Amino acid sequence: MKSRRISRTRRRATIFGAATASVIAGVAMLPNWSAGAAVTDDPTVDAKTKATFQRLADAVFTDRTEALVGGGRKDRNKPRTDGFSGDVRLSSGTARSQDAALSKLDRRRGELAKLGEKYSKGSTTVTLGATNVKGRKAKAVVTETTTLTYQKVRGSEPGTTGFQARHELTFTADRRGDWQLTGITPADEDNLAVNQTATPESVPAPTPSAVPSAAPSAAPSAAPSAAPSASASASASASVKVSTTTPAAPKAATAFPGPANPKDFTASGLDYKAMADYAKRYWSDYNPAYPNFNGAGAGGDCTNFVSQALKEGGWKHVPGYVYDYTRWFGNAEIQSHSFIGVNEWSWFAQNSKRTTSLANVYQMDVGDVLQVDFDRDGSKDHTMIVTSRSKGVPYLTYHSTNTYSRSVSSIIASYPNASYYAYRT
Repeated sequence: MKSRRISRTRRRATIFGAATASVIAGVAMLPNWSAGAAVTDDPTVDAKTKATFQRLADAVFTDRTEALVGGGRKDRNKPRTDGFSGDVRLSSGTARSQDAALSKLDRRRGELAKLGEKYSKGSTTVTLGATNVKGRKAKAVVTETTTLTYQKVRGSEPGTTGFQARHELTFTADRRGDWQLTGITPADEDNLAVNQTATPESVPAPTPSAVPSAAPSAAPSAAPSAAPSASASASASASVKVSTTTPAAPKAATAFPGPANPKDFTASGLDYKAMADYAKRYWSDYNPAYPNFNGAGAGGDCTNFVSQALKEGGWKHVPGYVYDYTRWFGNAEIQSHSFIGVNEWSWFAQNSKRTTSLANVYQMDVGDVLQVDFDRDGSKDHTMIVTSRSKGVPYLTYHSTNTYSRSVSSIIASYPNASYYAYRT
């Protein structure tokens, strides 16, 4: 993923109001929001409270998943979050945000149905990780695992699609010491799950970096003269002679169905099944033979993951400088920027003639690659690989957010205003 950094500044502000003239000296000042009311000491978070945090988070994300399944909101049961009150509950602001999210997901469900995609059932589980308490605020990281079962509309859809996503929840204690869920933010680099409604953050278009006039032929394991950027997806830069190795890829249309353009699976000598099998195997269980760039401000792991799958299917290393977009290599010790960066991968793919651009995203087949520019600023933001195809619809697997077998129709329904780039490998 293209350097997608999420700033999480943690701070706690304590606001004191002035005591009235009639209050005798020595009485402690009270926060403005609690003036005239009894205030408990800073509450603690015991095992029971943590378990309730987890159950409320499970209710939030289960409600979102169920919005994609079956009928509209009138056909669903009462939202699970309505069952929480007292010690742990949604704040009024979070309740409004949740209601807006459910309405948006209802609309998305309808848009998918028009494209021939429905889900017969969904399952969401949430596990609670570390919980950090400071005064009257508690932050908890939860991992959501969601599976959606495809309804057999076309007849040959994959059985299921699913994803794993981490979220940071902020709970704030009111004057009585009751906890209210006041914030939900992504804990991973991106927020690309099918039941999420926020548009992913984007980054400015990268400045094309210079390419050396003569690249060394060092093996991928050898240290290059220029080390890769600290961010896995950051655009490379170097003080060397500039060359035109940053071609612009043509955008792909998103109308269904796409014009016929069948893929010849034998012409290239590549093993496309091996690419798909690799992606399906490591979509959530990362291969320890490669670095993991997901989280901790590393920029995202999407392109790194796709490059691994392409390599498994027969793409060969082209050793050289890490910032040379005519080179491509990656292993546990070192990776070219074209191996791990979204735009850089596109530049290499075109420079090397290993790919050709497709006119329509629905022309993609197993082993082909899709990239997205969410805000259409000219800088691509995300990379995915096709792992199956059914009745003219490609299904994608990717990292950041870890996802398997999500249809291109679902991607387009979630991000209808994005720009798409489809590559035949």
